[in-house]
Order: sequence, then structure tokens, then C-alpha cells
Amino acid sequence: MKLKLVLLIIGCFLVSFLMQAQEENTTAIVSKRTYITKPLATSKVPVINGIIDEVEWDIVKWSGDFIERQPDENTPPSQQTKFKIIYDQNFLYVAYRCYDTEPDLIEKRLSRRDGFAGDRITLVLDTYHDKRTAFSFTITAAGVKGDEFVSQNGDNWDPSWNPIWYAASRIDAEGWTAEIKIPLSQLKFGKSKEQIWGLQISRLFFRKDERSAWQRIPADAPGYISEFGELHGLLDIKPQKQLEIQPFTVTQYDTYPEEEGNPFREGQEFKLNGGLDAKIGITNDLTLDLTVNPDFGQVEADPAQIALDGFQIFFEEQRPFFVENKNIFDYQFANGSDNLFYSRRIGRNPQGIAGASPINDSGPLNEEFIDAPANTVILGAAKFSGKTKNGWSVGILESVTSREIAKIEDANGHRREAVVEPLTNYFVSRIQKDFNERNTFIGGIFTATSRDLGDAYNIDYENPDTDETSELTEVRENNLNFLRKSAYTGGIDFRHNWKDRKFFVEGNMVASHVEGSKEAITKTQELLTHLFQRVDASHLTVDPNRTSLTGTGGKITGGKSGGGNWRYEGGVFWRSPELELNDIGFLRRADEIKQFVNLRYQFLKPTKWFRRANFGVEEVSTFDFEGNYNRIEYEFNGYVNYKNNWWTEIGAGHKPRIFINAALRGGPRFRFSEENFAYLFFGSDSRKKFRFTVGYVNSLAKQNNFSFERYVVRLNYQPFDAFSMSIDPEFRKNLDKTQYVTEADFNGTPKYITGNIDQQTLSASIRLNYNVNPNLTIQYYGQPFISRGVYSDFNFVNNATAKNLKERITLYDANQISFADDEYAIDENRDGEVDYTIDTPDFAFVQFRSNLVVRWEYIPGSEIFLVWSQGITGDGNTSDHLFRSLNNQIFGQQPENTFLIKATYRFVL
Repeated sequence: MKLKLVLLIIGCFLVSFLMQAQEENTTAIVSKRTYITKPLATSKVPVINGIIDEVEWDIVKWSGDFIERQPDENTPPSQQTKFKIIYDQNFLYVAYRCYDTEPDLIEKRLSRRDGFAGDRITLVLDTYHDKRTAFSFTITAAGVKGDEFVSQNGDNWDPSWNPIWYAASRIDAEGWTAEIKIPLSQLKFGKSKEQIWGLQISRLFFRKDERSAWQRIPADAPGYISEFGELHGLLDIKPQKQLEIQPFTVTQYDTYPEEEGNPFREGQEFKLNGGLDAKIGITNDLTLDLTVNPDFGQVEADPAQIALDGFQIFFEEQRPFFVENKNIFDYQFANGSDNLFYSRRIGRNPQGIAGASPINDSGPLNEEFIDAPANTVILGAAKFSGKTKNGWSVGILESVTSREIAKIEDANGHRREAVVEPLTNYFVSRIQKDFNERNTFIGGIFTATSRDLGDAYNIDYENPDTDETSELTEVRENNLNFLRKSAYTGGIDFRHNWKDRKFFVEGNMVASHVEGSKEAITKTQELLTHLFQRVDASHLTVDPNRTSLTGTGGKITGGKSGGGNWRYEGGVFWRSPELELNDIGFLRRADEIKQFVNLRYQFLKPTKWFRRANFGVEEVSTFDFEGNYNRIEYEFNGYVNYKNNWWTEIGAGHKPRIFINAALRGGPRFRFSEENFAYLFFGSDSRKKFRFTVGYVNSLAKQNNFSFERYVVRLNYQPFDAFSMSIDPEFRKNLDKTQYVTEADFNGTPKYITGNIDQQTLSASIRLNYNVNPNLTIQYYGQPFISRGVYSDFNFVNNATAKNLKERITLYDANQISFADDEYAIDENRDGEVDYTIDTPDFAFVQFRSNLVVRWEYIPGSEIFLVWSQGITGDGNTSDHLFRSLNNQIFGQQPENTFLIKATYRFVL
């Protein structure tokens, strides 16, 4: 099998190189355009009102001759566009004329900032001229602004970047016009007599979904920013140091169901808070961001999820301080979400057991009430980041989170406190350097996490009647001993492009070192990420005396990213068994080596029946560090965008070999039956007022070992320009005959118990958006989520690696298993005595979360938020169908409500 795998990889690369050789002579050579701007001759400047009638614009000529990019690349667009650029020592000014022979049909759809709806035009400036990063400014025909930081040569567009700039648009008899004014303080550029910036201006002609651009970028180009034209004529402009201070205040009122006798749940709570954000330009290239006691109350709640495999769930960062410039700190060292920096660790949910006591380690005592913080307070954070003219990218982040205390009170009024999160310092540093005319970069990263574990339990009781203190006779160990005291990670990375960036090779290597008590490091070895206790892993063993772990990981990949119709890529990832990143990074599993290769064909020209299309094949295989061959899978996928702008995405695959080291949570490597899967999604024209997407995913294993079905519907409707709504219901059904339940002890022998689960999950994301104007918006988000899992046909693992399911597991018969009081009693040897018990694993989880946010940007950069958040979480009845649980547990319960007003003012100095 390994020989076949190697031959397949070599064959894919040979075929791709032959195809590339045939295409060399057909690859277009495109000349770079140049626009020469001029400075304003007087102190008078254009008024930004969308009407281009000031004489100041006359110092430069119009530039036009846009070329179509999509759908029919390198053809004249249906409607032409032209622009002018002028500047002074403080601002860059741009004027647009977007011709349209039917101005009444111009789409003027309103949205909040970065909504990107309707007819629009975008200016993209590569001010570093590094051919990899750029600043994007969009204005729509309705006057809505959008701004993004672009990185990875156009592969990553980050809308969290929110500079201060000014824009206005007007519709007239010839189409529509727009003017923008960008403060040079919002841009980053080096010192030079004449600045030369990369320049691109692109327009979306909405009703035909036609994209045109000033600088032609061929459909087979290896990148986006690297293909820009150039802006010349910026003479003697001085880099400007940015200084912005943004204080904020938050007033918050919470209501929730009152609990009789609970001193911490009296039904309501009022809070007043404040903080400060600041942005200081150390140089024009490098910026220091500061935040003190930040508040993220206006951030949308995370979607509900349940992970039956036991692994942690990755959630996207939504908090503004961490989202902005996150590309500089990103270090995705392997595949998926694995990263040395996962900012959600900062301000995380406290990790300690809120009710653990000196008498009962497992949780609260009887009749105890707990007031535990939901999140860890970020006392302060600083972020120093930017990119210099000579190609250095620098990022340094420092953050301190507070020591969090849970308050505990028993029925007699005795109180104590438990530390549930220690005082913690987080540090991240990132650096990259461009070489070889920006075709090569080399970089590095270093992170550090340090915790002050100290004493984690207050061992004194307070007697409210006598005000006297009585000392406990029993003192427990530090209840945060499972946490590592310190963690360090480091890595180096590189990428090299050649032959006009059509080919690339990239790679990185990372190392981690964690330290802590014997208890903490033993716990780390036994985590699901590592599983050193696996009974069949000769290369792993739990050492209870260790106080540190050191691991490595990395990747090496290469392929063809541009030129002609074919693309391909192949590579290897690895994560050693001791690699540990989860103090400030994200790592699902260690002890894995993964190889992949993919090949894709892109249709570069539209035909009579489609606008764009592509198809590809992929092969993936995995091994562990013992040499076990765990998985191989093959997949075919394709995408078609039809002439009427409807689209289809389709895929299918086969997994002939599936072994999972973590399936039995420390038990032996477990085999699953061969799997076939397929998916089909299709959708309507995204330009229409009403549009939809429908999707279906199906996966089925041999012997009905498991099956999975997913049904997706996404409905979007915009009845008029100012209002839009969407609902995305989704239903999932998961059937698995070998879903892990627990481990039991039978006469000193471990028994790994699995069962037949029937899990059904129903969720829906609901969004309503009303835009009074581009600066005043009302948004609603709500998500009901219901998941029910019912188990049957319990069994134990007999031969974990057997190919035949009937040999792999053994079902308990009616004489071996009985059920009473939410517990299964197992008499495995049928001697009339209970050998072990299993708590019922059935579950029904019900949750509803919503946010209603009124956002008013009353002056550029300064905002007022009015927020109403609502949440309900409960346990449903496993015998109910999903809709009954929805009615009983969501609509029939009193919710928890949060009302807050947040006001910010942005001082620009």
C-alpha cells in the first residue's frame, strides 16, 4: 500500500508538470500600468460629497480603460469606469466615475460598514510595495464604506481593520460617482523622496455580476497583490505617526430567574464599567495598540456545538482588539486550525472547578451556592505591530489576565472562596523578513505563558452570625494543580516563490516546552491530545515523575499556484507526541504524520452554459510516530457557476482505511469500517432579493458501522434596500454502533464500552438587519440549538483492530445488562453478580442565544452600542422529539437577559 501511495504522488506531480509545460507558451504576459498623481497646488481641497465639480480635480487626468476580470477575463466590460487621484501632506483623495446607461437600475442596497452590498468600487493600495499585503477601501453606490486589510497575496481579506476615512457617492444621469478622502496617518509606508505603491481599482457591476479592473490580472495569475499596477508621483510626503485614544463606558443590567435561598441569584444585577483603547504610532510603520479593561459586550455569541469525540472546539475570534492585524501574529503551522497563537485563550472561561471543596474534590457540597465568573478579566493588553518599508514584519503582544475567584456559600451562611483561574501573563512575538524582490520570506515566532498558581483555596470559613473565623481541620491540595506553570513555543517558517510566482515551496518547524508540577505534567500526558496511557502504544508511556514535556511539529509543502489551467500541491505535516500548544495556541491532537497531494483543473474562460468551473482530486494518508498506518482517503470535488449565476458544488470520497488512536480515550487503537461519503450543495443567484442555498451531506460505513446525514437550507431575503433577513436551518443525524461511552474495570481488566447512538441535532441561525443609514444600523441574531442523543445496544470492545465489526465488538445480551435509576448494571460473566455499572449516557441539550444590537457611528470612529442579549440553556427530555424540547425548554422558560449601553469616543491627535 505504501508503494502505491508513493507512485500515486509521483504520478500526480509528473502529470501536472507535463500539463504545465504545455501551458507555458499560452500564459499571458501582462504589462504593468502606471498612474501618476500630483499634489494639490493650493490649500483648498475637494469637498467630499460625491459630486466631482471642484477645480482641484483638474490638476490630473482621468484614467480608465478598465478590463473585465469576471466572468469573461480580458474582454471589454459592459460599463466603463474612470478615476483620479490627488494628494496633499495629510490626505489622499480619489474620485470615481462609474458609467451606467440605466442609472435607475443601479443597486443601492444599504448595509452596515463592511456589508459590501450592491454596486461598488474598491481601491486597493500596496503601500509597502511588498506584493503580499495591501489596504482596501470600498464605497458603494448607496454610500456604505468597507475597509479590509489584505494579506497572503490576496488570499486573506480581514474586515476587522477599521481606519478613519471619508466617502460619499451620488447617482446621476450617467451612472454614479464617488469621492473618498483617506488620511495618510491611516496608511503605512516608509521614508522616500517618491513613494511607489502598488495600485488596483476594481468595480462590481452588480446586476450582471461583472467585475472589471484598472490593472488586468489574468485568470491564471499566481496571486492578486503581486499583479498590481503602480501609483507614482507621491513626492515628499512625510510618514505620519498615528495617535488615537478611545475611552469607553459600559452600563449593564442583568436579569435572570431568581433562585430562592441562593444569595448569588437574586434575579437582577447592575454593573458600571469603563476602559480605554489607544493606538500610538511609534513610527509610521509600527503601531502600539493598548487596551485597559476591555469590554466585548457587543460581540456576537458563539454558535452552540457538541463534540462527541471529546476534542476541544475551535471558535473564531470576534473581539476587535485581537482580530485587528491578526494576520501578523498568525502561525498556522500544520493544517486545519492548529496554530501557535489562539487568542481565545486570553480571557478564557476559568478552568478551575468552581465548587470543589476541601471535603469533596468532585464538585460542590450539598446545598451550596456558587458565584463563579463566566470569563477571565483581561486587566490589560498591548500589541506592537507593523511592517517596515524594507520588508520587516513585526508583532509583539503582551497581555495580563486577572486571578479569578468563585464565591461559595452553604445553607448555613458559611462562605469560602476558590481560585478558579490564576493570574496569568501571555506573550507573543512574531517576525518575518522579505527577500528576493519579495518572492521569499523567512520568519519566526515565540510565545510564553506564565501562571502564578500560588494557593488556590481559601481555607477559612466566615460565620455570619458571630463574625468569627473557624479554621478547617482538613486542607486540600491546590485545586489548580492540573494547570501547567509555564509554557513556551517557538518556530521558524519560510516561503519561496519562483518563475513569476507560479511555483512555491513553503514550510515551518515548531517546538514546545511546558513545565509544571508532577500532577500537571501527568495530567498533560493523559489528555486526549496526547494519550500516553494508550495500552497498545509501545512508543508512549506515562511517567508520573516528569515535570516538563518537549515536542516538535511542522510542515513542508510545495506546488504550482499559477499559470495555465492546472494547480497542484503536495506535502507532509507532523506533530510529535509531546507537542503541546494549548496554553496560548490550538492543537487538537499530537502523535500524527499526515501526507497529502491534490490536483485541480480550472476553466479560465466561460462557455455557453457556465461562467466559472473547476474540479479536483485529493489523497490524504496519516500515520503515528510508532509507524501505524492509520488512514487513507480519496476525494473528488467540483464547482460550477452557471450562466444564470446559479451554482453547484459536489464532492465524493472513499476511506478504505480508518484507525483512530483516540477513539477509546486511552484504550487501544480502534478501527472503523470502510466509509464512502458524498455531498451536494446548490444555490441561486446571489444578486437577487431572494436567494437560497440547499445542501446535503451523506456518509455511510460498511456493516452500518456508522452513518451521518446533514441537511442544510440557507434563505436570504432583502425586500427593500434598507432591510435584509436570513435563516439558516440545519438538521444532522448521526448513527454510530460504536460510539464511545466509558471505560470499566472487570476483575482488573479494562473494558471499553461503546454503544449505538442515535443523535439528532437541529439548529437555525436567524439574522435581521435594518439600516437607517450607513452609520446607524439595527441587527438581530438568534440561534436555537437542540441536540438529543439516545443510546442502545451497549457492547464492549473485543478486538479493537478487527476488520469485521462483529469481531471488533461484542454485544451484551439481555442476561448481562439491566437498567434502573438512570444506571445500567452489567453482569458480564452471568454469575448473578453485578460486575460494573454505567451511568446512562443519554442526553438532550437545548440552548437559545440572541443579540439585538443598535450601532450608531455618530462621528467617524466613535460609536454607541445599545445591546440586548438573551440566553437559555437547559436539559431536555430524551424521550421528546426535537420540536417539543424547543417548546418546553426555550419558549417555556424564563430567559437570562443582559441590557447594556456602550459608548466610545475616538480622539485622533
